Amino acid sequence: MARKKVKKRKLKVKNVLIVFLFVVFLLLGLAFLTDIKINNIVVKGNLFYSDWEIIEKAQLDDYPSSLKTLSSSIENRLEEDDYIKKVQVSRPSLTKIIIKVEENLPLFYYLPADKTILSDRTEVTDDFPVPTVINYIPDKVYAEFLEAISSVNYDIVKRISEIKYDPNEVDEGRFFLTMNDGNRVYLTLNEFTKIDDYLNIIKEFDNKKGILYLDSGEYFVVNE
Repeated sequence: MARKKVKKRKLKVKNVLIVFLFVVFLLLGLAFLTDIKINNIVVKGNLFYSDWEIIEKAQLDDYPSSLKTLSSSIENRLEEDDYIKKVQVSRPSLTKIIIKVEENLPLFYYLPADKTILSDRTEVTDDFPVPTVINYIPDKVYAEFLEAISSVNYDIVKRISEIKYDPNEVDEGRFFLTMNDGNRVYLTLNEFTKIDDYLNIIKEFDNKKGILYLDSGEYFVVNE
C-alpha cells in the first residue's frame, strides 16, 4: 500500500512581515496617543475656588496624558473636597477638558455656634471672608434664613459684614445687615433677594451713607 504524501506548508515570509509591521505600527500608534497631553482646561461655575485651585485639586496641573486621565477620576478627586458639591467633566476633544463645578459655598459665620455655615448646612471651623451673624436665630426662622441667603448672588453676600436677626411686631423674619461699605440694610425673608440689586440702588444716592429700607418699600435714609 502506497504511503500518502503529506504536503508541508511553507510559512510565507511576506505574510509574517505584514503581521509584524501591523503590530509595530499599532504599538507606535498607541504610544503616540498615550503621549498626547491635556493642554486646554476650562473651569466653569466656580466662585469660591480659583480656576488654578480647581486644576490643582483635580491633579491636572502637570497637564497629564489625555488617555490615562479618566473623567470619573477627576470628578471623584474634586468631590472629595468639602467645599465642592458636584462636578461634571466633559471632553469635547482629546486635548481639551471642561470641568463644571457646583461649589458648597461658605455663607456666613454663625457667632452663637462659633461655626462657619456652608450652603448645604454643614458646619465647619475654617475662617472665610463671609458675613457674621451676631445673634441667635430661632430654628424655624434659621431654616428659612439659610434658604434665603443661599439664593442671594454670592458677590453680594461677600459685601455683607454683619447680619443681625432683628424681628419686630410686624415680621418675625426681619434682619438688619451692615455692609462693608458702611451702609446698613433692613431686609425680610420673603424679600431677601432684593439685596441682589444693592449696588444699583446705592448708585442712585450718589454713594452717600445711610440706611436702606427693603423691608417696607424701598427707601434710603441718609446719615446726618
